[in-house]
Amino acid sequence: MTALRNGLSDEELAEQAESGEPEKGRWSQQEQLLALVADRLARVEHVLICAHTDSKAKRPKPPEPIARPGAKPSKPKPKLSDVSANVLFELINGGAA
Repeated sequence: MTALRNGLSDEELAEQAESGEPEKGRWSQQEQLLALVADRLARVEHVLICAHTDSKAKRPKPPEPIARPGAKPSKPKPKLSDVSANVLFELINGGAA
């Protein structure tokens, strides 16, 4: 790997530094564990902030985990529309019978 970097010009190195995507590369076990620790620490911080926030105040969103190579990003949860909510309400309250 070092030989490949040494063969590049300064402009090519700068371009790769600007447009690099490290999450697409392979990670060692140490890097995986470090990302896990960072994710857990962010989660603890989030819980502490929520615990010390007034119950009527808007709570922050939970932290996004660090993107790992080969893992697809999590899909956002679909929002329930008013029409779907009414249909669900009717089904729950015996409207389907």
